[in-house]
Amino acid sequence: MLHTSHFTDFDISLFQSGKHFRLYKKMGSHIIDIEGNKGTYFAVWAPNAISVSVMGDFNGWSTISHAMQPRWDTSGIWEVFIPDIGEGTIYKYCIQTYNGKELHKGDPFARKYQIPPDTASIVCNTDYNWKDTEWIKKRKQNLGKNQPQSVYEIHLGSWKKLLDEKNRSLSYIEMAEELVGYVKKMGFTHVEMMPVMEHPYYASWGYQITGYFAPSSRYGNPAELKFLIDAFHQADIGVILDWVPSHFPTDAHGLGYFDGTHLYEHEDPRKGYHPDWKSSIFNYGRNEVRSFLISNALYWLDEYHVDGLRVDAVASMLYLDYSRKEGEWVANEYGRNENLEAISFLKEFNATVYHEYPDAVTIAEESTAFAGVSKPVFDGGLGFGQKWMMGWMHDSLRYMARDTLYRKFHQSEITFSIHYAFSENFMLPLS
Repeated sequence: MLHTSHFTDFDISLFQSGKHFRLYKKMGSHIIDIEGNKGTYFAVWAPNAISVSVMGDFNGWSTISHAMQPRWDTSGIWEVFIPDIGEGTIYKYCIQTYNGKELHKGDPFARKYQIPPDTASIVCNTDYNWKDTEWIKKRKQNLGKNQPQSVYEIHLGSWKKLLDEKNRSLSYIEMAEELVGYVKKMGFTHVEMMPVMEHPYYASWGYQITGYFAPSSRYGNPAELKFLIDAFHQADIGVILDWVPSHFPTDAHGLGYFDGTHLYEHEDPRKGYHPDWKSSIFNYGRNEVRSFLISNALYWLDEYHVDGLRVDAVASMLYLDYSRKEGEWVANEYGRNENLEAISFLKEFNATVYHEYPDAVTIAEESTAFAGVSKPVFDGGLGFGQKWMMGWMHDSLRYMARDTLYRKFHQSEITFSIHYAFSENFMLPLS
């Protein structure tokens, strides 16, 4: 094993100040060649671990044979270069904690995971030869122009099932053939995919993510998801991904209690535990976590050419007392219920995305009267491009569900949204 590093001192400074927004290029597993030695470089953040090693199919899952070295600075990053392993290597990190526990963790930056219920990470080259140049060019040319949008929301795994193959979901490749044609035929301008990131529990529809940088292996490999997105673009259809920075599940191989401490999640359960979803809440005030999350947002824009991100459950991020009873939450420094760290994070996320991709869009699924959700950050807003208008959806569907005889008595359900229609840039969903 050779000791090498992907990191410069400047990288570490950016990481620790919450400003490293391409962290995926440094962390995780990377196939590289060092002076004729081809192998894989690994880097993981575990500042409170006693020791860390790489275990996998290449070493019989030994917890001691391939020890990682801590960097000589205060970053808490462990790294190692292992020669002669590469594409397809299955691995986890073995972390010895300060209180004597041994944890087997998936790689937070892994670009591919095993198909659930297996939980290991996989070394993966995600190179792809894109053919969507015309789409990207047109997207830039349309910047600032009013363009009609009609978005088809979809859960990839359940859009179509093959009954004669034990109810199997379609693969990314099969969807490039069937789904793209359907969306085009129906006249939609965009498709919005419920989370494609790897998740252990299928019934969560992707909203309980463990592999933030890995598309779900249930439907194929990363290059095949890129092929699907490429096919949409070549058909003149934009692609929006659901993105979930609001919470993550507590599965043993995931981000929770990563190095034996509350690393990614907030230590105080009044801020770090979500009572509705029984999941952990990111510590938005920790700079390294901000670097992780914003890097993840840009990763999908950089590597997968997506045209926008719809951020799920924004309301749960904005309020410290969201879904909590009296005594179950702690006020901010001003004695109020706004989560100032989450608000600061969302502003930086939006400002960064629009700085890097002014022709992309961010959408907030936010159901409260919080002011300025779709106002620019420089104008005091959260900085989202659009807000998902849940109130209009519920009012409209309730109205349509009524007997036509009685609708005239409930016209206010249709007209009420006019009172606030121009307070935000609203996207009107129908479920």
